Amino acid sequence: MKKYFLALAAALAVAVPLFAVAQEPQMNLPRVKLAAGMHQIDAQVARASEERATGLMHRKEMPQHEGMLFVFEQPTQQCFWMKNTLLPLSIAFIADDGTIVNIDEMKPLTLGSHCSQKPVRYVLEMNTGWFDKKGIKAGAKLSGPMFR
Repeated sequence: MKKYFLALAAALAVAVPLFAVAQEPQMNLPRVKLAAGMHQIDAQVARASEERATGLMHRKEMPQHEGMLFVFEQPTQQCFWMKNTLLPLSIAFIADDGTIVNIDEMKPLTLGSHCSQKPVRYVLEMNTGWFDKKGIKAGAKLSGPMFR
């Protein structure tokens, strides 16, 4: 019985720190400067599948000029949800040339899908209402080093 409790204690000693790490927001991704007309964006870049899967989960705040750019290997219909995401977000689905295909608003901690209206390679998440406040709509063009 004592061996069982020692094994359980050892398992918990490993599992608890792993759970704590999983709950931490990712803050140290590479960054890229983007522009939407005169509006500057400092975006973290999520390229790896694990980075894209975590996205902005567990964040409690984000500065207004910051966002996260999700980069996929090839254009396809992209769908996002807000599981474990505490911030309300606006999402823009972006074509290879930087043209915004569509924009949607996403509520925190929801599981509904928000999808691109056509295949895209890039997705940009900003604080809720950011695009609307700046007068940026579908058809507007973003500039940045990845857009051709």
